[in-house]
Amino acid sequence: MSKTYIVGNWKMNLNVGESSLYLHKLLKRLKIARGVEVVIAPTTLALQPLSLQIDRKRLKLAAQNCYYQDFGAYTGETSISSLKGIADYVIIGHSERRNIFKETDKDIRNKVAAALRNNITPILCIGETESEKTFGETEDVLRDQLLGGLSEVSTEDLKKVIIAYEPVWAISSTKGARLASPDDVAASVKIIKDQLKALYGKAADDMPLLYGGSVNPSNAGAYLMIPGINGLLIGGASLIADHFIDIIDVARRVIK
Repeated sequence: MSKTYIVGNWKMNLNVGESSLYLHKLLKRLKIARGVEVVIAPTTLALQPLSLQIDRKRLKLAAQNCYYQDFGAYTGETSISSLKGIADYVIIGHSERRNIFKETDKDIRNKVAAALRNNITPILCIGETESEKTFGETEDVLRDQLLGGLSEVSTEDLKKVIIAYEPVWAISSTKGARLASPDDVAASVKIIKDQLKALYGKAADDMPLLYGGSVNPSNAGAYLMIPGINGLLIGGASLIADHFIDIIDVARRVIK
């Protein structure tokens, strides 16, 4: 049975103490669920202390970003190799990294390759902006971002990569954000699956695909029911432990 991934991206929220309290509350309520992989992505400062507190049978950690070099003179960056033994996953190419910090396709593909080299699972984020959607460029944008992020990934390594589709216009922190309908998401899922199939053939069939964009306990079930969706990347709702638990419970019910 394929896994369903529920990933909480805390972004630049919750300090070390707040993160520890959150994790304590989460672990009190979180049960092992067959087929559901629960992942949280705290701030970089909180990663290491949480790695000592976490129960990895019930929960895994993700880094929100990394640098693609294992070591070197790169002041202020977090090397990918320093995450080994701490994070099982790393989020790469999030729209905030692309649009605010101007990360290029080269940056992103180097990070994907570095994560694979260090046995950390990359969660590659792709998604179009409001203007790109309005001008009918969604297919071109998704194709280019997939090609850019996966160009160093072999067919053999593809099974170690997760794709997260996050339309920028549907992310709650984006000005004027609106909910993506299941039909919107299903159309983009088809584009992504077709492109992956063209690149990798049958090897792409089992590649996990997550959805992210203003996910909450009320709409999580509808997104998880979309054919081809294998989980959720959650922003704001993951900052409230009760809401995050509710989404995990929804995922369990959908699997059953």
